Amino acid sequence: MSDVSRVIQAALDAAELEYDHPNEGAYLVRLPGRHKLATMTWLIVREYSLHIEAFFCRRPDENHADFYRFLLEKNGRMYGVSFALDEVGDVHLTGRVSLDSIGPEEIDRLLGCVLTYSDDNFDKALELGFKSSIQREWDWRVKRGESLANLQAFASFADPDRR
Repeated sequence: MSDVSRVIQAALDAAELEYDHPNEGAYLVRLPGRHKLATMTWLIVREYSLHIEAFFCRRPDENHADFYRFLLEKNGRMYGVSFALDEVGDVHLTGRVSLDSIGPEEIDRLLGCVLTYSDDNFDKALELGFKSSIQREWDWRVKRGESLANLQAFASFADPDRR
């Protein structure tokens, strides 16, 4: 096990985070959130850098320009990671930092940034990119008497009584 891997594992253990270690130098960390239930984050040790990647949300259904503008405006103020698209248009947080900078505090800072950027921007991103789908889901659940608990963040636009 490399020195960097030992630092990462010790930092994850100290933070009492759930994680899997499927390969040497690869850690899949579960970051629990308030708005987004969990952000699954990869920490992958490469030859000269630590790669960080977390799935944020799938490709938006609508309002693409405003959705992407919202995320791009965030990128300029972010540390360690930024919003990026994969080949199908799904959104991830990705970053790469020098192995020389990796210590317990930096692992904590990077994971804190991933969690903050994912959790704090999740509801607004969903509202921008999936508003119609959320409204349809709200209406369907009301019609069937299903729980609206996990949709309450969207009540301001999804609930017909508030529209």
